Order: sequence, then structure tokens, then C-alpha cells
Amino acid sequence: MRSGIHSHIDAVERGQWNALAGTHIPFLRHEFLSALELTGCIGARTGWEPRYFTLVDEAGLAAAVPAFVKMHSYGEFVFDFAWAQAYARVGGHYYPKLTIAVPFTPATGPRLLIRAGADPGCGRRLLEEVTAYARAEAFSSVHALFLDEPARSACARAGWLLRRDCQFHWMNRGYSSFDDYLGTFTAQKRKKVRRERRRVAEDGIRFETRFGGELDRRLLDRIYALHRDTFLRHGHEPYLSRAFFGEIARSLPEQFMVKIALHGSEPVAAAVFFWCQEALFGRYWGAAADFHSLHFEACYHQGIEFCIERQIARFEPGTQGEHKVSRGFEPALTWSAHFIRDARLRQAIGAFLEREGESVDEYAQEVQAHVPYRAAPDEEA
Repeated sequence: MRSGIHSHIDAVERGQWNALAGTHIPFLRHEFLSALELTGCIGARTGWEPRYFTLVDEAGLAAAVPAFVKMHSYGEFVFDFAWAQAYARVGGHYYPKLTIAVPFTPATGPRLLIRAGADPGCGRRLLEEVTAYARAEAFSSVHALFLDEPARSACARAGWLLRRDCQFHWMNRGYSSFDDYLGTFTAQKRKKVRRERRRVAEDGIRFETRFGGELDRRLLDRIYALHRDTFLRHGHEPYLSRAFFGEIARSLPEQFMVKIALHGSEPVAAAVFFWCQEALFGRYWGAAADFHSLHFEACYHQGIEFCIERQIARFEPGTQGEHKVSRGFEPALTWSAHFIRDARLRQAIGAFLEREGESVDEYAQEVQAHVPYRAAPDEEA
């Protein structure tokens, strides 16, 4: 078993990488990571410098992990700014650090990519390679974000600190239509959603679903401008460039999808998604005018309809947003794992994570009490 570290995804053969990543999570595909690199969204000047760790045996690529040398904590969605401040207070340097993640993507998925039938010790070996590199480069820490269960268990066995947070996900319980889905709501919540959808229709808004291969340059320009405006309203440029939108529409034409809101023939809003049969992922949105309830329709109701039509198992609309709960999204725990080199700070962070975890659990339980679904007969009893 030979190990390697690569600074560009193109140093790894695309077919072998995708055989590990699978087709079910678009963000891990070679094409997605390559598009980020080719269009300058990641790289040394952005503070996201790629390090792809690989293990190769006689059959080829056996295991891999996408990692990045980070000079900041932006675009991760697992917030550790207070940890950086703690390092500074004791005279240390938190950056650079190493982050195992998909850049700008708060979606749970595999992080230790292992070929079926490969040596079962590959996961442990990958983590050993990653931590050895972090020690050799004197990085303060390693952070593995939005972990699936196998990666979370592997990190726990390796002694990494575990951290949990709460998102809101929609689960497809075999609904035949959007009305069938609304039939599971209480009367009051059902009426609210129908009123939201009616207001959008009364404003003369209609929707079209376009996949990457159906987006011409002019329409991509418009979609990107709408998405960029949302970021500018929050005070910064978007993480992704116009060139990335064009490249990903070309390289992943079926898994890149946009819901376009039209007023007459004019696109007035757009919601950007990635999808596979396992899940729909809501990523970005923008609007040119303030139509009533348009955000809820474009980002949530349209996505739910898409999942029902295509029998997609779940819908992850992104981070935060308690307003999602009344529209059918339920609390779901997400996980990260953290290797902290400094023993003193590791102990302090570990104690903090225990307290934080208890608060997250309590929050998720409290929010679950406000989901819009009618109680089952046994629950009513």
C-alpha cells in the first residue's frame, strides 16, 4: 500500500476517483472538485489549498480523502473562530490548519473514500497519514466536516473530538403528490403553505426546471447575477465564480439543476440545486424583486415537489433557518471531528463540546415539537 499527497485533483485519475466517490453525492465527484480548481474558486490565494491524500495498492486507487490547507475558517459552516482566538491568547497560531471537507458545501457525505473490497484498515491508515502530515507541517489541527457514519466512527476510534450541530432536512415518506404531502399537516399549517403558494401564483410567477445542459450563456449570466446579489446584500462576494457555474453546467449537466421563477418571460428569481437519487441539495438563491413568499416557494416548495416527482429520499436545503420547520423540514444532527495538537487546548475544547452537544440535543428536541405534521393516533393518545 503506497501513500501519496496531491495538490491538484487532476493528479488522480478521474475514473478511479469517481469509483471511490460514487455517483450518489455530486460534491465528491472529480468533476466538481476539478471545476473548483480550474475556475480559481479554491487554491492558495483563496485560503483553500488542496491536499488529496491517496492510498494505492496493486489494483489501483484503494482509498482517498479530500483535504485543504486553510488560512481562515470561512466557507466551512462549522464555526471555530473562538478556538482561533483561544490559540492567539496563549501565544499560538491556529492557522494554517487542515480541513477535510467539500469547500463551501455544508452537506453530509463520505469523507474517507474507500474502494469496495479494499483493506479494511484503509480508513485508519488515511487518518494516520493526515495527522502525520499535520504534525510534520506544524498545523494546529485537522477538522473533518459533515461526516457520514463510517467516517464519524473512524474518527472517534482514532480519538478525535466529535462535534454535532443541527440542520433541517425534509424526508420523503413515499408521497404521491404535493397535496398528498400536505395532507399530513395540521389544518392550520396546511392552510399557511397553500396561502404562500397561492400568493406567488397570483403575482403571475411561474417556474421552470432547467438542468445544467439546458442553460445557455445568457441564462447562466442571469442566474449568477441573481445569486451574486444575495451575497452582496450580506456584505461579501460569493464563494463561487461565474466561470464555475459555466464549468459545472458543462461537466455535471444532469446533477446541476436550477428552479427559475419567471414573471412573463423575464427570470426574476432562481434557486440553485445539486441532486442525486439519494438527496436534493439546496445551495444558492437570488431574486430581482421582492415578491411575497417567493423565497419559500423557490427554495423549499419547488424542491419538495421535485423530490416527490423523482422519488428522491431527502432534501437538504442548507444551514440554519427555523422558518423551514413550518414547511415540513425536521431537525437533523450533523457531525464533525477534530484533531487538536495542543493538549491543553484539546482538553478545553473537549469540555466545551460536551456542553455544546447537550445544548444541541435539547434544541433539536424542542424544535421537533413544532413540526407541522399531524400526530399519529398513538401519539395523540
